[in-house]
Order: sequence, then structure tokens, then C-alpha cells
Amino acid sequence: KARGYKPGRFSFNVKGGRCEACHGDGVIKIEMHFLPDVYVQCDVCKGRRYNRETLEITFRGKSIADVLDMTVEEGLEFFKAVPIIRTKMETLCRVGLSYIHIGQQATTLSGGEAQRVKLAKELSRKATGKTLYILDEPTTGLHFEDVRKLIEVLQALVDQGNTVIVIEHNLDVIKTADHVIDLGPEGGLKGGYIVAVGTPEEIAKMPESFTGQYLDRCFKKEN
Repeated sequence: KARGYKPGRFSFNVKGGRCEACHGDGVIKIEMHFLPDVYVQCDVCKGRRYNRETLEITFRGKSIADVLDMTVEEGLEFFKAVPIIRTKMETLCRVGLSYIHIGQQATTLSGGEAQRVKLAKELSRKATGKTLYILDEPTTGLHFEDVRKLIEVLQALVDQGNTVIVIEHNLDVIKTADHVIDLGPEGGLKGGYIVAVGTPEEIAKMPESFTGQYLDRCFKKEN
């Protein structure tokens, strides 16, 4: 405040506090013509995205570049006394994204991670109970424990009165669904047909369904 800096000073999307050599990206794109473009670290800011004056401002000993380099889990601990930030970090952890960096570029996220970021954003909003969510394989790349967390989040959305449609192969997700539509019987040209419809327990009793066969084994292991 003493320097007259406003919030925009700490955004790498606008001029003012960012490094203008790389426009706040931290990297420089080198076009290779017939080959894929190559990205190299910016020589001016050394990948930190901001100019020297901006990096001189610190909060609890950390500059904005240091904060953006933290993982969500580290950010949760660092900002535990700042409710408005802490709640956002907690929500990202709930959907199994504790390991991503706060300043990670959206283009480097996998499809499943990007969906979970959007899911976290929805969870931070005031619930209306009238929203339809469609997710395409959100468990991709997740550890078993993170899958469990994701299922809890999806169930919370349903408990609020929302509808969640998930395209998924993960049995842990399928067996917790209220209703299953099994498409097959194979992939590609041999698929696309409705093989079975019902609750997970009903699908497990249908031998013509490959998903049902695996669900049956899954339920028998649990019992």
C-alpha cells in the first residue's frame, strides 16, 4: 500500500507487476517451424514471472512467485489464518488436487485435473440444488485415496439435490452410482449399444454385461 500497489500489480495477466520480457509466462516460446514449439526459461525473470519491484513485496517472508510455486497442500498450511484463501485450498484438496502448484498453467493440467478444478470452483459457490454436472473420467491419474475423496465430493453434490452424470470405467465410482447405463459390448465399431441398465447391484447380476461381471466380483470380495 505504501508503494501504491493495487491487486493488479500481482497478476501476471496484466502489465504493471509482471515481467514484460515473457509477458508473465516465465518462459519464452521458440518457434521451430516444422517441429513442435520449444519453451525455454525467461532469462530476465528466471521463470518467476514478475519484475524485481513486485518480488520485493513479501507476505510472511514469501513473494508472490514463492506463493504461486507452492503446492495446494503447502498453500493450505501457509494461508490457514486467511479464511477466504484457506477455504479455496481446502476445496481443491477435497477433490484430490493437493499436489498441483497454485500457479500451475491450465494448459499443463490433464483432462481429469481440469475437470476437478472446475468441480472445486462449483463447490465453493452457494449450492442451488438444481445443477446438472457431466464429468468425463474424472478419476484419471488418481490414487485410490484421492478417488475416495472425489466420490465423497460427488455424493455431496447429489445430497444437495444436484444431478451428476459420470462417464467412467473405475469400479469404485460405478458401484456407488444410483443408476448405471452400461454401453458396449466392445469398443469402437463393436460398441455403442446399451447392454444393461439399472442399479450397480442389478447390473452385477447380468452376465451379458462385462461391467456387471466385474461388479459381481467386486461385491463378492466385499462380502
